[in-house]
Amino acid sequence: MYNILICDDDRDIAAAVEIYLSTQDCRILMAHDGQEALELVRREDIHLVLMDIMMPKMDGITATARIRQESNVPIILLTAKGESSDKVLGLNIGADDYVTKPFDPAELQARVRSQLRRYTALGARAGQEEQGVFTVGNISLNENDRAVTVDGDSVALTALEYSILRLLMKNPGRVFSSREIYESVWNEEALGSENAVAVHIRHLRQKIEITPSEPRYLKVVWGLGYKMEKDKA
Repeated sequence: MYNILICDDDRDIAAAVEIYLSTQDCRILMAHDGQEALELVRREDIHLVLMDIMMPKMDGITATARIRQESNVPIILLTAKGESSDKVLGLNIGADDYVTKPFDPAELQARVRSQLRRYTALGARAGQEEQGVFTVGNISLNENDRAVTVDGDSVALTALEYSILRLLMKNPGRVFSSREIYESVWNEEALGSENAVAVHIRHLRQKIEITPSEPRYLKVVWGLGYKMEKDKA
């Protein structure tokens, strides 16, 4: 049984999507703004989110970014034809796919099945949400005891270093800007964030990389931000 969250402030559209997915082996949960969606993702074991972009209180783009900081659950954006720039932005901040209104029920069902298959059968969740342990190459982070090891050896990190590493390791391959990292880790508005984040990234590299000047995992993407490179092994 899959738990699918539909988030759309248009209740008729949300009801239609629920009908389209009624033949699937799933339980449908409803939210009507981004804040409600974020709270449900935190409270329930959600397997997939269908997220409208234009909503009150918290729009779908902001909600997607917030969810992606905490979870790798698949997110499919529900978009209008004129929202092409929002589609691109949504995909860049972590959405997995999008479908355009009005929906083709067969296409929606196919995209939902595809994302669920990747998330469950193909191991997108394996060893991470289940155990709270995240591993990239020879680096391992255990949320349960806030421990980080490199090649099995314990590494001592400051609270900020740990929080940055945790954010990046939970989302391998995704690029985070300095602003996104700062606001997520420091929990305050990003003023002068680039220098502060760069200093902590440099310290992190010295602790987790074999050759800090030529990092294998903690990479800078020039002009965009930082990412944890996916396991190359």
